[in-house]
Amino acid sequence: MRNKPAYAIGSVDSALLLATLLQQEGAMRVTDVAARLGVSVSTAHRLLGMLVYRDFAEQLPDRRYAPGPVLRPGAVPQASVTTLREVAVPHLRRLVDAVGETANVVLLAGAVVRFVATVESRQVLRVGDRTGRTLPAHLASGGKALLAAMDDAGRAAVLAALDEADGARLERELRTVRRRGFALNDQATEAGLTAVGVAVPAAGGVEGAALSLAAPSVRYSRDRLPEWVAHLTEAAEAVARELGAA
Repeated sequence: MRNKPAYAIGSVDSALLLATLLQQEGAMRVTDVAARLGVSVSTAHRLLGMLVYRDFAEQLPDRRYAPGPVLRPGAVPQASVTTLREVAVPHLRRLVDAVGETANVVLLAGAVVRFVATVESRQVLRVGDRTGRTLPAHLASGGKALLAAMDDAGRAAVLAALDEADGARLERELRTVRRRGFALNDQATEAGLTAVGVAVPAAGGVEGAALSLAAPSVRYSRDRLPEWVAHLTEAAEAVARELGAA
């Protein structure tokens, strides 16, 4: 029997309960949430907004809210996340020092990539911390780098939800990614953001990882791309070596 903490934080309790309800019962309207939690509609809307921001919920076309990527199948093993973060973060810091842009490490989780660590650029205008967030694998730079490295069967399973035209277009892009060794996300997931990603070779029981550099699009140029790719590739290979040694 678990007792309620003596100093319970009401908003945290409501958010956790709401996440549980979405996972167990499925999509809900804002008014449904308000009634179930015993809060005002405006409070329910704010709680849902935070869950959407952290990928615990997503809004459907009919304006209901459903479980988000964090609550759906495809979670990555905790041990892999911990090990990868410990190994990768020093290399992310060196990437930021060398390039001056935000660096990330992601893991493939079903049809999405999950950001497991971020080191932010120190520039005033920068891409912020994405830790804990998810993006569709077929749009994110790290996700596309990983998809390009997968076998046909594995890639087909991840991309099953895409229609035929989008799937064919993506396959053409992935052939280019395999040839070049890196993937580009030029404002496909967020206006004004450009990212470059490379896959981390599988090692030490960790697979499906990628590194990326993300910058405001106004600072991105093709002239910088070779430098970014060189630093990313060097860091990815170093991460793989350390994972193997660990």
